[in-house]
Amino acid sequence: MLADILAQLQKQASTGESGVAVAFELNWQCLEAEAQKLACLLSLFALAPIPWSLVESAASASHLEFDFKANCTILVERYLLQELADDTYQVHERIRELLQHKLEELTEADELKRGFCQAMVAVAQDVPQIATLIHIAKATLAIPHLAEVVTVYQTWLNDDDLIWPFEGLGRFYEGQGAYEQALPWYEQSLSTGRERLGKSHPNVAISLNNLAELYRFQGRYSDAEPLYMQALEMIKRLLGESHPNVAITLNNLALLYFYQKRYIEAEPLSLQAIELDKRILGEKHPDVATDLHNLALIYRAQGRYNEAEALFLQALKLKQDLLPENHPLLADTIYALGYMYKVQGRYNEAEPLCLKALELDKHLWGNNHPSVAVSLNNLAELYHLQGRYSEAEPLYIQALKIAEQQLGANHPNTITFRGNLEDLRRNRQP
Repeated sequence: MLADILAQLQKQASTGESGVAVAFELNWQCLEAEAQKLACLLSLFALAPIPWSLVESAASASHLEFDFKANCTILVERYLLQELADDTYQVHERIRELLQHKLEELTEADELKRGFCQAMVAVAQDVPQIATLIHIAKATLAIPHLAEVVTVYQTWLNDDDLIWPFEGLGRFYEGQGAYEQALPWYEQSLSTGRERLGKSHPNVAISLNNLAELYRFQGRYSDAEPLYMQALEMIKRLLGESHPNVAITLNNLALLYFYQKRYIEAEPLSLQAIELDKRILGEKHPDVATDLHNLALIYRAQGRYNEAEALFLQALKLKQDLLPENHPLLADTIYALGYMYKVQGRYNEAEPLCLKALELDKHLWGNNHPSVAVSLNNLAELYHLQGRYSEAEPLYIQALKIAEQQLGANHPNTITFRGNLEDLRRNRQP
């Protein structure tokens, strides 16, 4: 246990805080230079379990070339590092403080800090835009150390990497539907980027777009729109009218208008995104499938069901051909197509799609994600429309509970789910 580390150190010197420092210094002087450098590198990590793979990545990025594992064993034997389980370690708070003082005495201190930051940037880049349970589990142990980079070691991030730790943290929480926890990281990404890179930089445009996306997920549509507009203008000016990021932002703005029922404004943006992506990426690309899906949403909302169905089926075929099985974008189109069949009264065709979408969402994000709530509500509506009230009610209740917990009482989805449940209960009254 961590307490054992201090106990062993205190046996070597007088009791009290000064005794710990004296014992630490005795141990430090017995270490070879390689072990000292490794100990100093470990002091950069947060006060949390440290996966050894992260240590190796940081050491490699710092250009340290020696037997890391052998020196790790020495640090454990010297009570400067605690071994937990499964190649995971931790440094005690007081020992970390003493090691950080030693770090500042090293000529390689800046190189170690830069290497640590580079390793954490790689972790952040490995969290995809749509993070699922698998990605969340993979990144969980690294998150405290990623937060350490942005709160303590920003100076040692180069300009190209500056926003990545913020974005990785934001995606990690966003992937869990924890939008309030994601929000400060996206906000800091934007403010930090503007402060260091200036207000007109491609990475600042990315931060604007990502914060706008989060606002859209939160139902804060009026806050999202000006950020999308700023991002679109900046990307066009800095990267040109034919850059893929232009299509991404056009699509996102079109989706915002879709959710606001501003379909006349949404359609031309969606058509522009399709034309641009096809020209840049070719006809068979996942981004084109996403574009087709989004235009189909707009047509569906306008009652243009034949056009919408054709686009949904094209999008689904492209996704099935281009993406791994159970990919989140597949779940989106399966859900959307099932929803349209439900609206059209094609209940027998709708039900298997609604069930499949719910199954995929639970598999991808667990049982308490906002996307699961949407799928639960959709299936409940299908049963409600067929008069299958006893099957619909518990699904509405589950959807409402998730929405209230994850999105809050006043989110548009929460309000919709609550209204649906109330309607069902009125319909059931004799």
